[in-house]
Amino acid sequence: MTVTVADRIEREIYVRAPLDRVWRVLTTPEHIRSWYAPAGCEIDPHPGGTLRFRWDEHGEFHGKVEKAVPDTLFRFRLAHEPDHAPSAPGHATLVEFSLSWEGEGTRLRLTESGIRDLAVPDDAKAKHAECATLAWTSALEELAAIAAASHN
Repeated sequence: MTVTVADRIEREIYVRAPLDRVWRVLTTPEHIRSWYAPAGCEIDPHPGGTLRFRWDEHGEFHGKVEKAVPDTLFRFRLAHEPDHAPSAPGHATLVEFSLSWEGEGTRLRLTESGIRDLAVPDDAKAKHAECATLAWTSALEELAAIAAASHN
């Protein structure tokens, strides 16, 4: 049986908050714990900086920042498996958040790509795409709610 594997996940959401507020919620550990990594987060949101996202049920995932343009773009490689460095080919996906003004708020777009290049069987790639799609959809909704609630 052939498994069809999506190579990328794309999601977007409108956030009723200004760019700088959405950027802070997106890139600071205290906020990331609320919308994405509840067991903890360490982040250096600068090119070359490292990331660590923790979940009690999944472990700790490591990342490396590739590009960070405040209020505009945040891109990092995220290891596919817990406790692994994201540097080896086939062991990480590329996650990118882009922000832009829209009306009185912010349009936030997420893309996770490189799923087909992961060094795991196709059924594991498909499972990653399925789980990540659900996780990112929920995370973006939480992020938007946090940013909007904090906006005055």
